[in-house]
Amino acid sequence: MCDSVADAGFVMGTIQVGGATFAFDPEKFIDISIPLHFNGPQPNAYGVERARARPCEAGALVGDTRRGGSVNFEQYTFIPHCSGTHTECVGHITHERISVRDCLKDVFILARLVTAEPEQASETDESFTVVAGDNDRVITRKLLLSAIGSTTFKIDTVPDMALILRTLPNDDTKLTRDYSDNIPPYFSTEAIEYIVECGFKHLLVDIPSIDRIFDEGKLVNHRLFWNVEAGSHEVNDDSRFNSTITELIYVPNEIADGEYLLNLQIAPFASDCAPSRPVLFKTI
Repeated sequence: MCDSVADAGFVMGTIQVGGATFAFDPEKFIDISIPLHFNGPQPNAYGVERARARPCEAGALVGDTRRGGSVNFEQYTFIPHCSGTHTECVGHITHERISVRDCLKDVFILARLVTAEPEQASETDESFTVVAGDNDRVITRKLLLSAIGSTTFKIDTVPDMALILRTLPNDDTKLTRDYSDNIPPYFSTEAIEYIVECGFKHLLVDIPSIDRIFDEGKLVNHRLFWNVEAGSHEVNDDSRFNSTITELIYVPNEIADGEYLLNLQIAPFASDCAPSRPVLFKTI
């Protein structure tokens, strides 16, 4: 349920999530997606072909007003998993073609934003799906325990929350970062187990993958999060069908850790993954 009231120019919304009522200003939102500039600077994972756009042409008709066309209409070519902010579902790892549109059922989600600085893989005794490289940095259960425990939240009993993780160091180079040269941070097995144990339904991160970007195709962390057996491409009765992972977000430093309402907007793609626009509202 969502209502709004106006008072002297201030518009306040109230919404019920998990039986609790929250107030927020719907006119003040924080967009934590990365804009995708076709043919321009953009993030890139796995060294794939960059997102591009070109005017559609059919005989004398051209979809570019600068070239004499009456309107602009272009063909876009991109890989959502690699080219910017995207939200994916369990269909990312299954033989069955499961659509993120069918999995994402939540319109407003209570979310916790926390910040952590990944540590050197060599300095933790937590486990990984493959042998970590000498320079690998990882997000561990220990780091998450500290980050979540040091943040004050007004409520701890609302089910189906989202966890938003901002990694340090943090700056706007994440808007256009090429991840081909260096392995970005990733999660330990224990960290993902902890996230699931806490009951977080949605996970949003500012890295290109919750698994090591090159992990021999195992994607163990994805399977742990969605409760799919290691090595399997099939869901089971206990799989977390309505949980999502959103990767390649960007949370500016001036946005404080804490509790927010999350509106996770996705493109209506009938696919395992869709470009997305996570929007945050500060609770009042």
